[in-house]
Amino acid sequence: MRRREFLVRSATAAGAAWLSSKSILNAIAQQTLATKFSASDSVTLGSTGIKTSRLAMGTGTVGSGHHSHQTALGVKGLSDLLLNGYDHGLRFFDAADTYGSHPHVAEALKHVQRDKVTVLTKTFSRNPAGARADLDRFRRELGTDYLDVCLMHCVTEADWTDRYKGVMDVLSEAKQKGIIRAHGCSCHTIGALRAAAKSPWVEIDLARINPVGAEMDADPATVVSVLKEMKTAGKAVVGMKILGQGALRNRQDEAIKYALSLGVLDAFTIGAESKTEQEDLIRRIAAA
Repeated sequence: MRRREFLVRSATAAGAAWLSSKSILNAIAQQTLATKFSASDSVTLGSTGIKTSRLAMGTGTVGSGHHSHQTALGVKGLSDLLLNGYDHGLRFFDAADTYGSHPHVAEALKHVQRDKVTVLTKTFSRNPAGARADLDRFRRELGTDYLDVCLMHCVTEADWTDRYKGVMDVLSEAKQKGIIRAHGCSCHTIGALRAAAKSPWVEIDLARINPVGAEMDADPATVVSVLKEMKTAGKAVVGMKILGQGALRNRQDEAIKYALSLGVLDAFTIGAESKTEQEDLIRRIAAA
């Protein structure tokens, strides 16, 4: 069995359910990836034509109520962190209204060429009027004429593509007008993830994935099977919860190696909380 196949199967196959999380992580640690990766690799997000870095700079660790661990750094603190990433080749800013990170990203955008970075943000609106208002407000808060990616944030319903079609139509119209370049969703249940995989409207999906199933929609094998369906359909898949919201903080190398091994992630987002932590992530990706 090829090394990559062993790595993926040992961590995700249904037959590996009997293995403990520690055993899975140990199996991953023993493998060597055949391909070299870098956090600053230029990747294309699915069929959108958007080119950006493999690693997105997350701004929403434990993000809710317009606050996160990153926004707690203050506008200058988080802006400086984003610019430090930019200086290391990272070009993907992952923001959201819920995180309250728009002012911080806006400050960073003042110091870079706008067309050199990808700005992703997310709306929690579930009605067309709210979504339309959000697009106007987000652009004002971010100080930009357009958004590269706007996602419907945290969809959970298995029928969300019917229930929230009005919001989807607003985002489609915004794309036609050049207000956004691509649309999609972040999913927080397996039913929502499966609906996203089947929806032609979804161009980019932000999906929770790690080797032990921490903070995920389902077990890794199930989630990976859906992500493969997305990838086959030409959708962009951006991984999140790579470190299981801290559950894998002490096994970061294995978690990162797993994400890189899957062959279904165009990019992934991790929220560093300091320049030292950010540069360590960059080093770990290269070392994988």
